[in-house]
Amino acid sequence: MGIVVQKYGGSSLADADAIKRVARRIAEAKKDGNDVVVAVSAMGDSTDNLLDLAAEVSPLPPARELDMLLTAGERISMALVAMAISDLGYTARSFTGSQAGVITDSVHGKAKIIDVTPGRIRDAIAEGHIVIVAGFQGVSQDTKEITTLGRGGTDTTAVALAAALHADVCEIYTDVDGVFTADPRIVPTARKLDTVTFEEMLELAACGAKVLHLRSVEYARRYDIPIHVRSSFSQLMGTIVSGSINDPRSEDSTVEEPIIAGVAHDRSEAKITVVGVPDKVGEAARIFEALAEAQINLDMIVQNVSAAATNLTDISFTLPRTDATTAMKALEDLRGEIGFDSLLFDDKIGKISLIGAGMRSHPGVSAKFFSALAGAGVNIGMISTSEIRISVVVAETDVDAGVAAAHTAFALDADEVEAVVYGGTGR
Repeated sequence: MGIVVQKYGGSSLADADAIKRVARRIAEAKKDGNDVVVAVSAMGDSTDNLLDLAAEVSPLPPARELDMLLTAGERISMALVAMAISDLGYTARSFTGSQAGVITDSVHGKAKIIDVTPGRIRDAIAEGHIVIVAGFQGVSQDTKEITTLGRGGTDTTAVALAAALHADVCEIYTDVDGVFTADPRIVPTARKLDTVTFEEMLELAACGAKVLHLRSVEYARRYDIPIHVRSSFSQLMGTIVSGSINDPRSEDSTVEEPIIAGVAHDRSEAKITVVGVPDKVGEAARIFEALAEAQINLDMIVQNVSAAATNLTDISFTLPRTDATTAMKALEDLRGEIGFDSLLFDDKIGKISLIGAGMRSHPGVSAKFFSALAGAGVNIGMISTSEIRISVVVAETDVDAGVAAAHTAFALDADEVEAVVYGGTGR
């Protein structure tokens, strides 16, 4: 008998009928002879509604209290799912993140999992129960305070549980039928991928594909846990995320596969330019050390060539839009020390990324990508690359056109509409 870990997102648990449907699916997995552990998100838009309520009560709620508030959504889901399973003739035990042994660091709002000690889960499994765990949350190792893992944290909870329990697979149930070559909401002819490597999925997730959270894929890759992305609204097979682009077997099997796995986009970033930075050793380091101390993750970074006449340079970078205010303050505090001229801020940008292991061995990918964007009238502001990714920053209003143009240029369009978005408001 193997252990199967499942995760259900908010759109899969939107109301009572949806919860009953999920409970039936969980019961089917148990009936098939598996031990089943389930991580659940808050119902529908519950987390957003709680954030809105907090903002009405306080313009700047304390981080500790905000975490206490937000974890309520998942606790409601876990109890309701357990009740629905009980009505199907199976016993279920629900646990909060702390009860399940999810140990994190002490950063409120975006804590990282340090360890999982699933003693109570193992005991419940041994007693024959289905286990339901509140996702998105844990308890700090140092302070013993309740923490949350940030957006998409239930994905990470599920994969971390799968690793700790040595599960056979981690099934991520969502509102689409798998991983697609582009967001179906923008490209209705996007094709579903049957398989995708960890590296490609990491790039897709990092570049805005919301089907899986970045940290969950990192965790799965580290512990070699296969992820099966499926829809909770259909019985289609979905997408298997496993294997490496550096695995010889993977290389052999992808010789005839498309060069590009998909086109991702992200509208959640902003761009900051530090203007007139003295071109001296260590100045860039001081800028990025200040941002690191403020717990800000940067994405793309570009430094211009120093102007010969002034010996000054500009440094531009992108970051999560939600961190922009913190970043601007941290940089303003350095202005007197470094002596840069000014800060420019732009939150009307978007990022388009082309991802595929095949580009490592196929020349001309960049040229075709840039030509497709030019043909769609999309101007490029910044460029960043990795071994299997090309990302560009464009105007926010050009994102849809750029994604569609790139998708068509690399022959990713399906002959007919394949993608169905079954639920979720996209809020």
